[in-house]
Amino acid sequence: MAGTEKDPFKVLISCILSLRTQDRTTGEASGRLFALASTPEAMASLSEDDIRKAIYPVGFYRVKTGRIKALSEIITRKYNGRVPDTIDELLKLKGVGRKTANLVVTLAYNKLGICVDTHVHRITNRWGYVRTKKPKETEFVLREKLPRQYWKEINGLLVAFGQGICKPQSPFCSICCINDFC
Repeated sequence: MAGTEKDPFKVLISCILSLRTQDRTTGEASGRLFALASTPEAMASLSEDDIRKAIYPVGFYRVKTGRIKALSEIITRKYNGRVPDTIDELLKLKGVGRKTANLVVTLAYNKLGICVDTHVHRITNRWGYVRTKKPKETEFVLREKLPRQYWKEINGLLVAFGQGICKPQSPFCSICCINDFC
């Protein structure tokens, strides 16, 4: 996603680009886009055609083009060019869901949050640590159950684990180091 980036705007835009897109493609598209514009004001001044060309071939690039343009304009106009630093305020932005809001506050603002994606939701349910139907429910149960010291890191740990070992279909249970606890 945004790697070690701490700039709230770059984290936000990189996260939007990352949805339904492989990490490598996201990184390349983010690099091209931020070479053109790295602030909300500069991004808002780009044409949609420029944004679209820069982010192609990310998944849903046409939809994301409009979202990036609109978010940049709103952040420039309503927030004086500063990305909001609370989950509640971020969720008011069209196209920003809980995962994205949590990523922005944790990565860019160093605040507590739990980024629940499909991997965190699937794995914590598979382990029996939570019993939820949707990622949003998982986030709220984890906020009650998981010690705060693990909130920021759970996503990074479980995404890698979910991509390599604990896959949605045909997980590699026989080589899993925690199979005895699952």
